[in-house]
Amino acid sequence: MLSLLTLVLSTTFLAGDQMATRTTKSARDEAGQINKKTFSQNGKEYPYWLYVPKGAKKDAPLILFLHGSGEREGGNKGPQEVGIGPAIAKQKDFPFYVIIPQFSKQGSWKAEGDDAKRAMAILDEVVKEHSIDTKRLYLTGLSMGGNGTWENAVAYPNKWAAIAPVCGYHTKMGNFYSGMGDDALKSIKDLPCWCFHGDKDGSVNVKQSREAMKILWNAGGHPNYTEYPGVPHNCWDLAYNNPELYRWFLANGKK
Repeated sequence: MLSLLTLVLSTTFLAGDQMATRTTKSARDEAGQINKKTFSQNGKEYPYWLYVPKGAKKDAPLILFLHGSGEREGGNKGPQEVGIGPAIAKQKDFPFYVIIPQFSKQGSWKAEGDDAKRAMAILDEVVKEHSIDTKRLYLTGLSMGGNGTWENAVAYPNKWAAIAPVCGYHTKMGNFYSGMGDDALKSIKDLPCWCFHGDKDGSVNVKQSREAMKILWNAGGHPNYTEYPGVPHNCWDLAYNNPELYRWFLANGKK
């Protein structure tokens, strides 16, 4: 039986060579606010959101946040309204830049897909335009974004200082995701990881995260794992409102 490191917490992210890209800046980015911006690609404009910390210092850390399926283009809510966005709003001083891209109606965060490549291109542009510490880039996402976290950690293992998949998946899901092999996860065993999942998740079975942890542990990795007893699919409010997550991010910078 898999031995789980279970922490019960009380507090409830390269464009293709053929892609022409251009970032359109807003008039000015408001510090302490989540600013809506646009990214122009092949004649179409795509929205994304950028949080700029108050009193941002040189070499600031940055989080790339990947949303879930409900916040895609045309979804009931915007990607800044679910997950890390509301958590930022509750913080008095949030020291990270945060990029929140959005995938298309039929899109996903698969690393080889256009949406993920666009997210990486946006990341590269923000790093160029702001004083970002490239040794402190963090990747996280929920549900489909949790899958995107695994996908893009494996695709770009040297880019991230740490990752935090939330109620994500890495093996086959229905007809829309064929899964990644064990060797893919083993390749990131040394990448600092903190994974979150609710044990009553009816959308993404908790076995997805348990199995991912087992693969990493057996490969010699030391990921952190938090499993919330009695919590359904929405464990992201608990995860992103936990201040320890952000302290843990900051404690993990690339050398």
